[in-house]
Amino acid sequence: MCALAVAGVMTVGTGCSGAGGAAGDGAGERAAAREGPAGSPAAVVRGAAEGLAGAGSAETRTSMETAAGGTRVTIRGEGAYDFRRQLGRIKVVLPKDAAGADEHRPITELLAPGALYMKNRGAGVPDDKWVRIDTTTLEDGNLVTGGVTDPTAAAELLLGAEKVAYVGRTELAGVAVRHYRGTADIGRAARAASPSSRAALTAAAKGFSTDTVPFDAYLDDEGLLRKVRHRFTFATEGPGVPVVSTMLLYGFGVPVSVALPPEADLYTGQVQQGHGGPETP
Repeated sequence: MCALAVAGVMTVGTGCSGAGGAAGDGAGERAAAREGPAGSPAAVVRGAAEGLAGAGSAETRTSMETAAGGTRVTIRGEGAYDFRRQLGRIKVVLPKDAAGADEHRPITELLAPGALYMKNRGAGVPDDKWVRIDTTTLEDGNLVTGGVTDPTAAAELLLGAEKVAYVGRTELAGVAVRHYRGTADIGRAARAASPSSRAALTAAAKGFSTDTVPFDAYLDDEGLLRKVRHRFTFATEGPGVPVVSTMLLYGFGVPVSVALPPEADLYTGQVQQGHGGPETP
């Protein structure tokens, strides 16, 4: 992959660092010397995806921070996601000057099993058309390509959790949570993932320069995942590119309405990438 899909913002060769405040980094962490819930920390974290499916849906805020040309920029997203149907709608806001212009219209992204739909994609795409990307063909399985980590993929990546430590209790947006830190094996997560997301995670296992992904996960007292931060390392010809993605979940049970665009509304031409080469949807 010569460049990632969101308007050329996250191009291979740019560095990335800790995700920013859109996903609640300043939550006032106060780790206490208190034991976590029953079961090993790894088992608790691996149950996060099942817990979200049980909750049904949630609102979400995301952030992905990158350093382009020595300048840190942050891609932010906000929307809602249905974990049972694995469908979601997220509005992605690009930073100024990240793609060569001062202002950018928000990109609407529809997330579905095996597919990413984008509107206001830019680069010659008509305003009334959607770009569809088959996420099973992406080298990262859409863990970073869209500027938003698919919420199902983010949760099911924790199915590969290992070497997990319970850090302690803290507070996140007024909610008491338990903080866990560890690494997730992408291949193991792919084998344990739901059939609808297995192919994307299998692709991701080949697209990163390391097999393991460090993470910080925050679960509330009901076992619901409230926040997760993954630190990916994207494979390039030179040193691996670190990418940090953060997802915050709240408003569980919110109604989520997602209608995927019909074939007539899909753009079938070429999409111009930030590095100057075309991408065919």
